[in-house]
Amino acid sequence: MTAATARAALAGFQAALGEDPSDVEDLATVPVPLPARLPVDALAWAGVQAASLALARISGADPVRLDGSRIAAAYRSERHLRIDGSSPGAWSPLSGFWHAADGWVRTHGNYPAHAEAMRGALGLTEPSAEAAAERLAAMRVDAAVSAITAHGGLCVPTREERPAVDAALRLDPPIRLERIGRGQPVGLPEATAAAPLVGVRVLDLTRVIAGPVCTRTLALAGADVLRIDPPALPEFAWQHLDTGHGKRSALLDLEEDDDRARFDALLANADVVVLGYRPDGLSRLGLTPERLLATHPRLVVAQLSAWGAPDRRGFDSLVQAASGIAWIESVDGTTPGVLPAQALDHTAGYLLAAAIATALRRRAVDGGGWIAETSLRRVAADLLALPRSGEPIGDAPPEDPETQTFDVDGTEVRTVVPAVAWTGGPSRFAPPRPWGGDQAVWR
Repeated sequence: MTAATARAALAGFQAALGEDPSDVEDLATVPVPLPARLPVDALAWAGVQAASLALARISGADPVRLDGSRIAAAYRSERHLRIDGSSPGAWSPLSGFWHAADGWVRTHGNYPAHAEAMRGALGLTEPSAEAAAERLAAMRVDAAVSAITAHGGLCVPTREERPAVDAALRLDPPIRLERIGRGQPVGLPEATAAAPLVGVRVLDLTRVIAGPVCTRTLALAGADVLRIDPPALPEFAWQHLDTGHGKRSALLDLEEDDDRARFDALLANADVVVLGYRPDGLSRLGLTPERLLATHPRLVVAQLSAWGAPDRRGFDSLVQAASGIAWIESVDGTTPGVLPAQALDHTAGYLLAAAIATALRRRAVDGGGWIAETSLRRVAADLLALPRSGEPIGDAPPEDPETQTFDVDGTEVRTVVPAVAWTGGPSRFAPPRPWGGDQAVWR
């Protein structure tokens, strides 16, 4: 990557956060081994640097030169995860690119409900990739997308890049950060360089990479992060262990009166709520950003979506396909390709962490409640605007990156080390906890 491209990406993020973009001019850029036609390396450095700077500003710590190999490993963390020495299987047979009668589609069937929906739409008796390929090859792209979506599954057309669409998306900032109301300031008196967010309480209502990366970063900075999940929607153990560092995890059914009362007690004493669920579910539970801030006017509410239209389901792989990234990264021009990491997810997570840290710092001075929002699709629009090369350039990602090992309830878990860094900050994560294994109480 070029230093100019990396600094341009970071300057855009800084401007969106209300910081002086010229502050990035003296920062040392580093090579990030994530080779691609699109400058994923520059995007990754800028995302991690934005979070690092936002956390450093709280305690007045100095920025440090980031480690490019750590950034690359963090962006590919699921590939380096080992559970009792084994690498978990991350992809379902029904997730991937499929050649339809008049083009390509991309599906996501990792979660059982999404795989079952795809089976129902295609009339499959079992999750067979061969059978799915045969059915989809006989369908037009629009028909495949409509059928699978109507059954509650996830399928998008694999499109060429549409520059006008991306230009329109870039009329809004890559992350929205706004003060709401005039609540009294809430200080951060316990902040230190090692733990700038110590004493901050974060309710984590997110799943799948971007949101958990955000809250993992807040926990690294000392926040008390409590992830809440519904008991009826279990998380993959490997996915939680890959992004659950330093957090506690509890189960509450918010449609049950007793569990809702426990949740409301947590909410009354929270500083931050991070939302990753669809608005229809949040609205039913009274957890939209507007309702939260009306009831708790000093909250920082952060919301993440795949598409910027939060009522639409999506994942990084689907956004890559629908935005044109997959064709840009095609190896042969006839089969769609992928980025070397789920870079939209990870970048969105680091940007949301940067926005939350910035909001907490400003809340300590200016008061008010705060709202922060970003989406994978908006991050993709920024990536597509950066200068690109004709062929992938740069070193290959590290095969054996720096790692740390935990004992999690008798299970040996090996994960990568943090990419976020600032002077005096921690260089290792605290261990993850078993999913759903904690009480729904603050420390």
